[in-house]
Amino acid sequence: MSGKLCFLASVLLSMSTVVDLAMAASGGVNIAVYWGQNGSEGTLGETCGTGLYAYVNLAFLSTFGAGRAPVLNLADHCDAPSGTCASLAADIASCQAAGVKVLLSIGGGALGYNLSSPSDARDLAAYLWDNFLGGGATGASRPLGDAVLDGVDFDIESPSRFYDDLARNLASLYTRAPRPPRGGKTYLLTAAPQCPYPDASLAAALATGLFDHVWVQFYNNPPCQYAAPGDASALRSAWAQWTAGLPAATVFLGLPASLDAADSGFVDADTLASQVLPVVEGAANYGGIMLWSRSYDKDSSFSVKLQAALQNRNKPTGAGASSHTKRRICKWLTFVYSEFLIQYVVLHYYPSQLQFYN
Repeated sequence: MSGKLCFLASVLLSMSTVVDLAMAASGGVNIAVYWGQNGSEGTLGETCGTGLYAYVNLAFLSTFGAGRAPVLNLADHCDAPSGTCASLAADIASCQAAGVKVLLSIGGGALGYNLSSPSDARDLAAYLWDNFLGGGATGASRPLGDAVLDGVDFDIESPSRFYDDLARNLASLYTRAPRPPRGGKTYLLTAAPQCPYPDASLAAALATGLFDHVWVQFYNNPPCQYAAPGDASALRSAWAQWTAGLPAATVFLGLPASLDAADSGFVDADTLASQVLPVVEGAANYGGIMLWSRSYDKDSSFSVKLQAALQNRNKPTGAGASSHTKRRICKWLTFVYSEFLIQYVVLHYYPSQLQFYN
């Protein structure tokens, strides 16, 4: 019978779906992506539906602070002032149901923002909590309708103060949030500093130790990004500083998803898998990669190529690869058959002993 089971393993091995599932179970990478600044990138629901991303940052709340009324800018997707962004609530719910964390990213490159004082930071924290997270605002005042996001991302690209106050106020609101009887929602704080260490805009905020994930931008920064061909020394040095400096956070390697996505720092998927990720994966708090942005990733298929490259990197190689997989399937089938046989014999010939077997 064992020989027949192993023959069945050979048949299964020839089925590409089985091999694909076996490979998919090994060596993938968590990917965070920014969505919202290009109408051609597809809907938020489609983005999460690809199964490629663990985190999606809605980009951006681009105006806030110093007396400004906060403005959500999602480019051609919707118009927050007229209320059309509330239609995203269904997509957000579908993303979350699929296990994808959806966060609001504040800041971005438009630079129509800054905080003027600790009280300004406190007011912004209350606004974010009430209008995008678990706070009390309802109806039309919530730009994304009844959606409750998973946290706030700091993409601050203009040096200014008081973002540490903002982080503390948000963390306090998170902590005080009521918890349902069976466990409540966990809210996240994330950030996207530039790779020169420490970051000019977020050093004080990150020093609070309150951030869960930090996706460091290793692009548009030649002194600390990967230098092709094969020179990872600058990246290695900066990566060591970031991972050592943020022991309480998981650190992600932030990269452009295509040559067009940034002025410099692009690394093709094969090189990333074979030369760059081996440099960063050894850190205890390595979390994955961040991509700017979904629009560029959709056009280039970068994340699809990366996952394929990682699967190829981690699967058994050489002549023994197929026999290795065959042996694993054979052992599994033998185990299943043995369990079935034991239960069959006990049930039909020794029913009085069934309670002891169970």
